[in-house]
Amino acid sequence: SKLAALFEHPLYNIPIPEVTKKDKLFVVNPMEKFNLRSSGSDEWVSSSKAETLLPTGKTAYDTYPAWLKFHVGINRYELYPRRDPLMSTLLWDLATQRIVSSVQKSGGTQLKLIMMFPNYGQALFKPMKQTRDQETPIDFFYFSDFERHNAEIAAFHLDRILDFRRIPPVSGRLVNITKEIRDITTDKKLAKTFFISPAGNVCFYGECSYYCSTEHALCGKPDRLEGSMAALLPDKTLAKRRSWRSPWRRSYHKSKKAEWELNPNYCAQVRETPPYDRGHRLLDLIDMTVLDFLMGNMDRHHYETFEKFGNDTFLLHLDNGRGFGTHSRDELSILAPLWQCCSIKKSTYLRLQLLATQPYRLSDLLREALAADPLAPVLAEPHLRALDRRLGKVLVAVGRCLAR
Repeated sequence: SKLAALFEHPLYNIPIPEVTKKDKLFVVNPMEKFNLRSSGSDEWVSSSKAETLLPTGKTAYDTYPAWLKFHVGINRYELYPRRDPLMSTLLWDLATQRIVSSVQKSGGTQLKLIMMFPNYGQALFKPMKQTRDQETPIDFFYFSDFERHNAEIAAFHLDRILDFRRIPPVSGRLVNITKEIRDITTDKKLAKTFFISPAGNVCFYGECSYYCSTEHALCGKPDRLEGSMAALLPDKTLAKRRSWRSPWRRSYHKSKKAEWELNPNYCAQVRETPPYDRGHRLLDLIDMTVLDFLMGNMDRHHYETFEKFGNDTFLLHLDNGRGFGTHSRDELSILAPLWQCCSIKKSTYLRLQLLATQPYRLSDLLREALAADPLAPVLAEPHLRALDRRLGKVLVAVGRCLAR
């Protein structure tokens, strides 16, 4: 396995700093067992300090479902560890746990559902909107592109292969629209949008600002629908997150350009603006830029961090559904932060160089990682080949900076 060999490589075994009590998202009670009866009750949120909310510890840890162990393991430096023994269980749970509740997630432009499992774990479900071989039409604006379920799955694995580990686990799943959405939803607005198509398939469209209409309905075959299931992060009442507007956000306008597209010295002013004026925030943003360029995601308008860790922590790479839309063209403007700032972490650069070598070729690694997903093949071959081509372009950009 090329993937196993990659994770054994010295570049994937650089230790993170020691995790102290203040570096953990949750400081927890080692004696309290996970109890399904109490896990939905108010006693979880009665404490004035979120830090005391989640029970764990050596004695009781085994009583926790995988989703809770995932939450408890989050720290200042990583969302999950490199050799995470939980990962296979967590992905299996997302793909197989019985769905006991499905409601629409509020906000956002396109339809998403929050699904709950019997062990109180929750997942964000994004339904299939495009087939594997469809490309985003060349005349589409980035802000009206579809969100793809397979992009969410592939982004999680790509982020892990790049050793960022900043995307919550995602698995593909084939859902029964009738039994796992329509029959169990308590969401009256969602329930009103189900119908049977002329072909006899079960369809629904929900309520949202883009693509929620009879014309853009999601239809099963006859009631089976593919989607991505992403593990939810801890509730914001327990672990506040801060949303940051990306300095390289696009204009989200048909004709206006953003300042960074007009000003070649834009990075100089970003470097003087908090939080980019100190620490590794700008370098973390450039990591995210590399991820986005590799998958062709132009829709990175904001990113989030856990508030508890202040500015000295990683960026969460959430919402990747607009990646992997095109394989035949590369959007070089996504790399603007890299070539305008001419900065990159040494560790990131060394890993990118490694992923361009034959034994660790990026496309081979992602193909292997995705082969284990229930919806394999997750990406069409041209998308995998595009990764190697784009990786070459990132390395050329870094090379030019080094030559300056």
